[in-house]
Amino acid sequence: MFDFLDSDWFNITLEIIFLILILFDIRKYMQTKKQEYLLNIILTIGFAIWALWPYYNSYIKWSKEEKKALLSTCQTEKNATLCQCMDDAIFKNYTYDEYKNLDKNGSDFKEFLKDAKEECSDESWF
Repeated sequence: MFDFLDSDWFNITLEIIFLILILFDIRKYMQTKKQEYLLNIILTIGFAIWALWPYYNSYIKWSKEEKKALLSTCQTEKNATLCQCMDDAIFKNYTYDEYKNLDKNGSDFKEFLKDAKEECSDESWF
């Protein structure tokens, strides 16, 4: 039901909304010099960090070498687009340390792969 919360477009839209709110409050503060707009700016920035930190954290924790190592394991597959989608799902949901320590034969990871493959096989991704 809430699958849209994990989508990139939801996060991008959320970022745009935060930027609009911050710019609006900066404009109002410059016009009126009221302290309430400073509080709004601080609260909006704080909420943006709280809401978007996990999203960025999962992408930032992977170095280019680590991503290349994961991508190279998938180059033997025939469907490169599906492979890229699966890699993106892994980058989004796991940090490198979590992925490295993860039990690849565990039921949770297998269920994640099944769901990711289902999502990637959907026509809307392509």
